[in-house]
Amino acid sequence: MFVLFLIGFLFILILYWYKLYYYYQKHIKAFPGPTVLPVIGNAHQLGSAADPLQTMIKFNKKYGNIYKIYIAFLPPSLIVSNLEMIECILSSNTLLDKALCYKFFDNWLGTGLLTSTGQKWRKHRKMLTPAFHFKILEEFLSVFNLFGNALILKLEDNVDKNSFDVFSPISLCTLDVICSTSMGTNIDAQRTNSEYVRAVKNISEIIINRTGSAFKSVDFLYYFTYDYIKESKLLRLLHNFTEFVISKRRQELLNNVNVDITSDDLGIKKRLTFLDLMLQCQLKDNLISDKDIREEVDTFMFEGHDTTASGISFILYCLANNPKVQEKVVEELKSIVVDRNKPLTYQDLQNMKYLEMVIKESLRLYPPVPNFGRSVSDDMNYNGTVLQKGLTLIVSVYNLHRDPNIYPDPEKFIPERFSIENQSKRSPYAYIPFSAGPRNCIGQKFAMLEMKCIVSKILMNFLLLPSEPRHTLNLVGHLILKSENGVHINIKNRNF
Repeated sequence: MFVLFLIGFLFILILYWYKLYYYYQKHIKAFPGPTVLPVIGNAHQLGSAADPLQTMIKFNKKYGNIYKIYIAFLPPSLIVSNLEMIECILSSNTLLDKALCYKFFDNWLGTGLLTSTGQKWRKHRKMLTPAFHFKILEEFLSVFNLFGNALILKLEDNVDKNSFDVFSPISLCTLDVICSTSMGTNIDAQRTNSEYVRAVKNISEIIINRTGSAFKSVDFLYYFTYDYIKESKLLRLLHNFTEFVISKRRQELLNNVNVDITSDDLGIKKRLTFLDLMLQCQLKDNLISDKDIREEVDTFMFEGHDTTASGISFILYCLANNPKVQEKVVEELKSIVVDRNKPLTYQDLQNMKYLEMVIKESLRLYPPVPNFGRSVSDDMNYNGTVLQKGLTLIVSVYNLHRDPNIYPDPEKFIPERFSIENQSKRSPYAYIPFSAGPRNCIGQKFAMLEMKCIVSKILMNFLLLPSEPRHTLNLVGHLILKSENGVHINIKNRNF
C-alpha cells in the first residue's frame, strides 16, 4: 500500500513539474541556458549549497548576461547581469516583491523589511526611514568607536604571528554593533561565547544550506530533515531573546528610565535605537504590532551583521594585497586624525574621501550580497518578451560589477574608479552593492559609516600584510559573499 502511495505521489510531483516547466518555457525559450533535467532542473549543476557562485560565473561566460535556470519546483529564474535590464528591474515601482527563495527566511524573520511586500513594506519602510537620519547615525559613532576599540584589543593577539582569518573577529564586532544599535542591548559577542551569538550563526548556515538544496527547498520534505528540528530549537531561542529585549525596552520607555533619548534644538531625537523608534510608534499611534517589531529587529540583526563583516573583511584583504593603496589611505588618515586614541567623529569620517573610494572598489569586487532576486508580480513586457507572473529575476551583482564593458580590467583593484569624475560617467545602476531604486538598502549610510570607522581604526593601529604563503580566496555566495577557506592576512603594529 505504501509503495503504491509513493508511486502515486512521485507521479503527481513529476506531472506538476512538467506543467510548471512548459507554462514558463513557452515565453522564455528565447533566453539561453543549460540543459534541464526533469524534476531537479539545473539544481545538480549549481553544485553544493556552498558553491553556486562559481557555477553562475561560468554560466555567465557561456550563456551571456541574461540566461535561465530551473531549480526543482520553483518557478524558473532569469539570471541577469545586463545593465539595461537591471535598470529596468530596480527602477520599477511594481517589481518590488522578493523572489520565492526568500521564503526560507520566513520562520526566523517573518515579513520584516527584507521579505515583506505591498502595503506592509511601504508602511514599515516609511516608518523606519527616520532611524537612518544623519543626526541619528552621527550619534551611533559612539557605538562604532566602542566596539571598534574592543576589536583592536582582540586583533592584538595576532600581531607578528601566523596569518589568520580576519572574518571571525570582524563578524563578532559587527554583531556587537548591530545588537547595540538595533536593540540597545550589549551581548558582548567579542568577549563571551553567548548562546544567542551561536544561534544567529547556526540558523544563518541552515538557511544558506536550504537555499542550495533541491530536496530541502520543498517544505513537505524539509520537515523530515534534521535541519528542521535544529532550526525549530534555534528559533525558540532567538525569538525568546528578542521578545525579552523588546518587553524590557518597552517597560523602560513607559517608566522613562535608562533610555538615552534626548532632543537637540531642532527637536531631532538622538541615540534612538531602531527598537526605540518602533516602540514609540506603537505606544503613540499603535502603528505596529509586537510581532512586527520582533520581525524587524530580527531582520536588522541578520542584514546588519554578516553583510558588514563580509564587506570589512574583503576591504582589509584588498589593502593587505595592495600596499601602495594602503599607504595612501594611511597618509589621508594622518592628515585627518590627530590622536588615534580619541573617538572618531562624524566629520572625520566624512573627510576620508580616498578611504571611501577604497571601500567602494572593494565592494565592487566583493559585493557582500552577490545576487538578489525579485518576483514578477504581474505579466510584463521586456524588449518584446513576456515575462510571466511568478518568474524570478536574479540580479547578479557579482557579474555586473566585473563586466569589462563597464569596468576596464575588472579584476584589478583600482580605487580611482570611484573618483567623483569617474563615477559621473557611469550609470547609477552599474554599481549596486546596496541594490538601487525604491527597494534599495535602507541601512547603506549606516553600513558605510561603520565600515569607515572600523577600517580606519584598524589601519591606524596595524600594518596589513598578505598572508605567507599567499592566500587565494575561494569565493562562495548563496546569501552573503564569503571565502570558503577564510580571508587570511598578517598584521604588525603600526607607528601612527
